[in-house]
Amino acid sequence: MKASVYCMTHTLEQTEAIVADLKRAGFGRQDVSALLPDLRGTRDFAYEHDTKAPEGATAGGVAGLGAGAALGWLAGIGALAIPGMGSFIAAGPVMSALSGAALGTTAGGIAGALVGAGMPEFEARRFDGKIRQGGMLISVHVESANQRKAARGIFEQHHAEDITTGTEAHASTR
Repeated sequence: MKASVYCMTHTLEQTEAIVADLKRAGFGRQDVSALLPDLRGTRDFAYEHDTKAPEGATAGGVAGLGAGAALGWLAGIGALAIPGMGSFIAAGPVMSALSGAALGTTAGGIAGALVGAGMPEFEARRFDGKIRQGGMLISVHVESANQRKAARGIFEQHHAEDITTGTEAHASTR
């Protein structure tokens, strides 16, 4: 059964340590996502801005000047602005989902993207609130019980909070 394991962290160092351990455990960069507030500003990150909509939502490529190696390893790392919420750094599969959410309504944009990724709505709303308060979200795609156990173990080892698993949505093959 395909699923994702999620957790919340409080510091960039904690987030990067978890991502580095997920990499060492054999998870691919396409399986790991991170979403964190962009608190560093333009002096630490170089952005390439591309207007995605008249609403002013932007997504760009982070040049990596201030990013640690662990976050730099993730696929699709970039910055995005969600109207009314500020600037975020997103990486991995969550990047494309949230880029679309940035174009949607401010209320529930992150929660909607997380529900679309297979997270139960009550969990998505809880994570959305914690992200709005400065928390950092990490998710990892798992395909087996062993991978789920490994991801949860890494999250627990680094004292991550709100560890949960969600079943990924499936498209009908009919």
